[in-house]
Amino acid sequence: MDLRALAADTAHDLRDDAALRRVYDRAPSEAAIAKVADHVHAVYRPYLEAAPFAVLATVGEHGLDTSPRGDAPGFVKLADERTLLLPDRRGNQRLDSLRNIARDPRVALLFLVPGAGEALRVNGTARISASAPLCAAFAVDGKAPASVLVVSVTSVFFQCARAIQRSQLWNPERHVAPGTLPSAGAMLQALTGERFDGRAYDAALPARQADTLY
Repeated sequence: MDLRALAADTAHDLRDDAALRRVYDRAPSEAAIAKVADHVHAVYRPYLEAAPFAVLATVGEHGLDTSPRGDAPGFVKLADERTLLLPDRRGNQRLDSLRNIARDPRVALLFLVPGAGEALRVNGTARISASAPLCAAFAVDGKAPASVLVVSVTSVFFQCARAIQRSQLWNPERHVAPGTLPSAGAMLQALTGERFDGRAYDAALPARQADTLY
């Protein structure tokens, strides 16, 4: 099967709502509509408090971006039912998400809880606060984040478990064995035309990550 040729065929592209509905001809179920709240409903709060991982989606002048965010469960705090607080921990200093938010405040978050089938989706707008007292409230081991995202929630709803079930994401028997995928050093070495010493980079990486975790 020539997947390249199949992907290049645009004759069957769905370009508007009417075209989509010809293929997806069933209306959303009552449950799919009823699950949407315009705030963090009390029934959704346990997911936020249990989640150690989220994906942050932003949009900027160069397009869309997604960024993983993770910390101890409950690392995203609720200021109130319409306001989430997300600390910006140390990273690679690219600032892709923050630059996007500075230009366009629209954000989306997908929260995952290990072992749970459902995910939690949050949409809203964000601003970047460097308030020292606010950052200090999120300090870990005496190290405060450089900034905190203050997210104004516009919608919250759960995503059903089908994607998790199909992927068997939490099944340890499906976990990729160490060494199966290219390491960070191997990828950098390949992408830079051997400018990076991949083995040296990988050897130093665990200690560097531990030292700069917060």
